[in-house]
Amino acid sequence: MTRLLSPATHLRALLALGLPLVGSHLAQMLLHVVDTVIVGWYGVAELAAVVIGGSCFFVVFVLGAGFAQAVMPLVAQAIGRGDETEVRRATRMGLWLSIGCGLIAYPLFWWAEPILLAAGQKPEVAALARDFLRIAGLGLAPALLVMALKSYLAALERTQVVLWLTLGAVFVNGALCYALVFGHWGAPEMGVAGAGLASALVQGLTCAALALYAGWLPELRRFNLFQRFWRPDWHAMALVFRLGWPIGLTGLAESGLFQATALMMGWIGTVQLAAHGIAMQVTALGFMLHLGLSNAATVRTGRFAGAGDWGNLRRGALVAIAISAAVGLAQVALYLSYPEPIVGLFIDHANPEAAEIIAFGSLLLAFAAAFQLADAAQVLALGFLRGVHDTRVPMWIASFAYWAVGIPTSWFLAFRAGLGGTGLWLGLVIGLVIASALLMWRFWSRVPRPV
Repeated sequence: MTRLLSPATHLRALLALGLPLVGSHLAQMLLHVVDTVIVGWYGVAELAAVVIGGSCFFVVFVLGAGFAQAVMPLVAQAIGRGDETEVRRATRMGLWLSIGCGLIAYPLFWWAEPILLAAGQKPEVAALARDFLRIAGLGLAPALLVMALKSYLAALERTQVVLWLTLGAVFVNGALCYALVFGHWGAPEMGVAGAGLASALVQGLTCAALALYAGWLPELRRFNLFQRFWRPDWHAMALVFRLGWPIGLTGLAESGLFQATALMMGWIGTVQLAAHGIAMQVTALGFMLHLGLSNAATVRTGRFAGAGDWGNLRRGALVAIAISAAVGLAQVALYLSYPEPIVGLFIDHANPEAAEIIAFGSLLLAFAAAFQLADAAQVLALGFLRGVHDTRVPMWIASFAYWAVGIPTSWFLAFRAGLGGTGLWLGLVIGLVIASALLMWRFWSRVPRPV
């Protein structure tokens, strides 16, 4: 019988792996926050366009990132079994599929304007969002490759480099975005297109740096990650595809919930959409804490599952849940205590609509506090389930909770019950609570008890 590790040992291991991942996710999110803040200073219509354009980019990215995220549990279980060949095969095909997704999806960004107009967005916002997406969309393939390489390195517990490279990207992106949006330091004034160009350039630079590290670091050379990279491995590609497409659709179900809410908020008004975008940015930053912990849980769960160590798998999951709950409660206290100062960071106070945006955004943060624990629980449960290669049933659970319950409830409360934007967010709360309960039940009912 395998010796059970103490809760303190699990705690240290999760934090050692998870904190750099949390930091890298926060830094990655800051790339978008910086764009939002800078464009918010530029104009309200431009801010609304970047909010809706960034949401569209994120939806496509999440769908394609399923294959990149599948690399993490596949590599983790391979390491648990001591199979280094499988590490290389799974990662390579994850990179192949990421490139393919980036190329296939670009036409959606090119034709963004008629799509957004058909979805009911205002012509000015749709045109500006098109300008942003046509350039930012060029960074999709590099962004997906970055995700695949981060999954590979995380599974090998090489997370520090991911953190530092992503932090560096935040500063480079901030400088480029500021220069290209406003036309400072000799750069042309490009408005929202400048924000898109800065994002695409930074994604490309980050991808190149991670590839150099993963392929040529002496400690990682034994995996021969890029040796004969051009040769297909159809069996490994099928494994990544089978595990990855449900992950992508699960992420699409959740991100689509938020995207649909943004579209419906656009029907209510530009000020409400801008406030919604700010509140979403704030809550997304908090979500990165739980996403990093979920990634660490996937790696730990995958390694224990690969070794057949179910006792430590279950104990490690309980420790991860305790950490996530503590962080979630702290976030609830923050959102309820300081809503106006938080929202005020994202808007130019000289703007005549600033007071209205801050007031409505502060109200939305109260709803964000309400679903914080549920949102944390559902992403952590997904991390556990991916570690044991269970992705299809969780996909159906998420689709039901978000689209059969969350979206209809949001629409009804906003437009039939007359609650407006607050009704949209109340529907989010209901969908997330149902998802978290069902996903946690799925995990604990599926994992064997130690004998």
